[in-house]
Amino acid sequence: MLFSRRSFLGGLAAAGAAAALPFASQANVKRGSGTDPQDQAPQASAAGARVPASCPFRLSVINDEISQDFDHACSVAANDFGLHWIELRSMWNKNVTDLNAQQIAEAQTILKKYDLRVTDIASPLFKVDWPGAPRKDGLGHDQFNAHDTFAQQDALLEHCISLTQQFGTDRVRCFDFWRLADVSPYRSAMNEKLQQAAATCEKAGVILLLENEMDCNTGTAEEAAATLAAVPNKSLMLNWDPGNAGAFVGEIPYPNGFDLLPKERIGHCHAKNVQRPDAPGAVAGARPMPGKFEWEPVGTGVVDWVGQLKALHAMGYHYAVSLETHWRGAGTPEASSRVSMGDLKKALQQAGLAC
Repeated sequence: MLFSRRSFLGGLAAAGAAAALPFASQANVKRGSGTDPQDQAPQASAAGARVPASCPFRLSVINDEISQDFDHACSVAANDFGLHWIELRSMWNKNVTDLNAQQIAEAQTILKKYDLRVTDIASPLFKVDWPGAPRKDGLGHDQFNAHDTFAQQDALLEHCISLTQQFGTDRVRCFDFWRLADVSPYRSAMNEKLQQAAATCEKAGVILLLENEMDCNTGTAEEAAATLAAVPNKSLMLNWDPGNAGAFVGEIPYPNGFDLLPKERIGHCHAKNVQRPDAPGAVAGARPMPGKFEWEPVGTGVVDWVGQLKALHAMGYHYAVSLETHWRGAGTPEASSRVSMGDLKKALQQAGLAC
C-alpha cells in the first residue's frame, strides 16, 4: 500500500463518552488514546447557538462523517454544531445517488425538521477507472457505497442534477478517475469528458465541483490548476481539499499549493488534516504520488487552517467550508467529528471570523 490510514484507536466506552459532548476540544480528548473526556474539563456547550449570519462561509459537515442515521446526523449538525448547512454523501448505508423516492422524501423531511440547507451533492461521479488505462494498484479507492461503472457515468450525472433540484442546491461533486502512474496518454480525453460534463451542468444551472483527491488524477494543487486551465468552462469549479493535497510527498497545501490555484474557480472547500510521518522531499520530475500518511483532526497536521481560512476570507470566498473528518482517533465517526468541528471553530475564531 502507498499509504496507511489511522486505525480506530478509542474504545467504545470512550467513543460513547465523547459523543455525549456537544464538542470535544483538543484538551478534552487525548487524541488516539481512548482517554475518557468526562475525566477532563468539558468545553462549553454550543447547543442551541447557531452559526451567526456574520460567518462569511457556509460552515458545514458531511453527514456520514457523523452517522449513517440521517436524522441523528442532522440533529448533531444543527443542534450541537449549530450549523445551517450540511453536505450529502451517504445515509442509511446507501450512497445519496442510490436513494429511492421514499428515502429522498424522508431526507427532505429531516432537513426541514432541523432547518438545514444542502451545500452540494457529494457524488462519486467519475470515481472509476478510465477505459483502457492500466489500473494503479495500492490506492485506497474510497467509494462510500458507490458502485457505478464508467458506462453509467453520464446517467449518474443526470441523476445528480435531478438530486440538486430535489435538495435545493446548485452543486455536484465529481472526481477525474482513479489515479494513473502516467496519465499523459489519457489526460486530454479526461479533460474533454470533464468539459462535456461541465457543459451539461451549465445547461441545468448547476456547478460541477472537481475535488482534488489523492486517489484520482487531480490530486495536488498544481494538478488542479492545470485541469481547470484545460477545462475553461466556468461551470467547472474546484472542491479544494488541502488535506488531500497534504497527503502528497513534499506538498505544502497552504500557502504554497493555494497560491497556485485560480481563486475565482474555487467553489467548495473540505476541511480535514493529515500528517506525513515519513515525508521526504518529492523526486524532481516524477509524477506526484501520495506517500505514507495518517488522517488527523483539523487542529493537527500539515495544513495551516488558520492561515487557509484567512486567505479564503480575504479573497471573498463565501461558499462552503465543510468538515470531512476522516480521522477516527476518538473511536467513532461522530466522536471524531466532534473533536474536529471543535478544532475548525477554534481555527475560525483564531482567523478572526465570527463562525
